[in-house]
Amino acid sequence: MARRESPAAGPGSRALVVDVIRSAETISRGELAELTGLTQPSISNIVRELIADGIIHEIGSLDSVNGRRRKLIAINPGNRFGVGFHLGADSVTCVAVDVTGGVVGREVVPRLPDEAVVADRLAERFDDFTAGLDLPRDRIEGLAVVAPAPVPGSSGAGAELTGVRAELVERIGVPVLVENDAAAAALGEFWSRRVSREQAFGCIYLSSGIGAGFVFGGALFRGTSFGAGELGHVSIDYDGRPCPCGNLGCVEQYASTRATVTAARENPALRARLALDGSESSAYDAIAQAAVNGDPAAYAVLTEAADRLSAAATSVVNLLDLGRLVLTGPGVALAGSIFARRLRTHLARTAHSRQRHSVSVELSARPRDAAGIGAAVLMVQAAVAPGHTTRAMRSER
Repeated sequence: MARRESPAAGPGSRALVVDVIRSAETISRGELAELTGLTQPSISNIVRELIADGIIHEIGSLDSVNGRRRKLIAINPGNRFGVGFHLGADSVTCVAVDVTGGVVGREVVPRLPDEAVVADRLAERFDDFTAGLDLPRDRIEGLAVVAPAPVPGSSGAGAELTGVRAELVERIGVPVLVENDAAAAALGEFWSRRVSREQAFGCIYLSSGIGAGFVFGGALFRGTSFGAGELGHVSIDYDGRPCPCGNLGCVEQYASTRATVTAARENPALRARLALDGSESSAYDAIAQAAVNGDPAAYAVLTEAADRLSAAATSVVNLLDLGRLVLTGPGVALAGSIFARRLRTHLARTAHSRQRHSVSVELSARPRDAAGIGAAVLMVQAAVAPGHTTRAMRSER
């Protein structure tokens, strides 16, 4: 591999080194040079800076083939923290993570339907949450607030966040970033799973809407206006159901948790034996629980949604040549295995790349918290691997 002479070793090189250390867990300087293509002097300079900043540390040594001991380095988890708030329909999920993406604190507080996004209230929640965890303020890299991406022309938390960001920065004194929940969840899964930056990685977030996030070269792909990943508005039926976005046959109208609850409520037998008259989230959980317990009608409703989602996901996999896909969000919290099985089967039959490589389909370990975790990870990545966020950071100090 050709060496990249980089005496100044800019932020792109630093981000590259952090990515490789993160995905490797433990690694030597020599291995870093081999994997990154950077020169040994550049590696030495970057590693020295990262150790001085407390982002990595030496954790021991191993014998090498020529008799010299190799010093091993790894991410230093507890040196920096990121905080993320996920604004859901009826709750706010607050999460703090360390540099590896490991969760160090979590709480869920109620949120009234259509509650306005107010900077003072978010600031109070930030102060209470971080104080309760006893996080050193000087080690908190910032707060990321995420919410569903708004449909064009609509209002809601996602549309209101940009307006309160500057005021929120004034109140809490740390950088604030705004992002949509699906994109944040994708980065959180990528970071905490220690996925290699060489892998084309995608994440599907199933909730009242359907979003997706994609990580290429260690960075989120955001698109021209930070709107990439609107999987829910991929049409699977050109003459299908109308969608508020203006399109017809969007997969969100068939496979979202809202669409699934609607389908179940239209089934008299399911209405008679399941508790479907409450909130959308409680009704969906009742359907999912019944499906995994063997209820044939509930299972049929979920498999129909899973098949519709598989059709849209396959188009994305074919377009982007993804190698790894994670399913997350509240829609897969109880019955994710149904969606994963249907998607794996569909991709094995229809993925354009199936003769060249398989596509791994995995389930999130914490699907209900994935967006909050991802939000916190956004702040960690911005701090320790800033080469990925120079353009994408939408924060103010």
